[in-house]
Amino acid sequence: MKTEKISFMKTLSLFAFTLILFISCGQSTNKNELKGEVSSPETDIHSAIISGNLGIVKQHIEAGTDLNAKEPMSGATPLITAITFDKRDIAKELIKAGSDLSIKNNDGSTALHVAAFFCRIEIVQMLIDAEADKSLKNNYGSTPYEIVSVPYNDIKPVYTMIKEQLKPMGLNLDLAEIEKSRPVVAMMLQ
Repeated sequence: MKTEKISFMKTLSLFAFTLILFISCGQSTNKNELKGEVSSPETDIHSAIISGNLGIVKQHIEAGTDLNAKEPMSGATPLITAITFDKRDIAKELIKAGSDLSIKNNDGSTALHVAAFFCRIEIVQMLIDAEADKSLKNNYGSTPYEIVSVPYNDIKPVYTMIKEQLKPMGLNLDLAEIEKSRPVVAMMLQ
């Protein structure tokens, strides 16, 4: 009888412990919820930018994602990716959120170099307004101004190559528009 009572008590204790554990697991809260933080979205920031998903980029900003983290292949920051793919609203949000304007990609280009090269007039102006350094040189020794000062026909093969390489990712370069805009961007950068 005593053995049955001890066995019953062990079973009851084990049941109570399991029940408490089960209940507490069901009530667990995300640490971010306790702190009032937003968790990072599942889509990485560069993919969100390329697809033009401003909402996900804003979630990354709110979650404290490193806005200066470089993607490994080209060394592009989220801002440089936004500029390359002409995502103006996203570039504006990233600048507003404090992206470092002086970080260089693998070829030494800053956001201003890339905006100048692709003749993103509106973004060049945003970067100038945000006091991006016009004097920084890339790995080829060129400032953003010097990039757009090269005669268009000398650099056209580079644009054509980039257009073909990044077309599958959604990059659409209007070479006639770039040719027309280069002198405008050069004047902006003087």
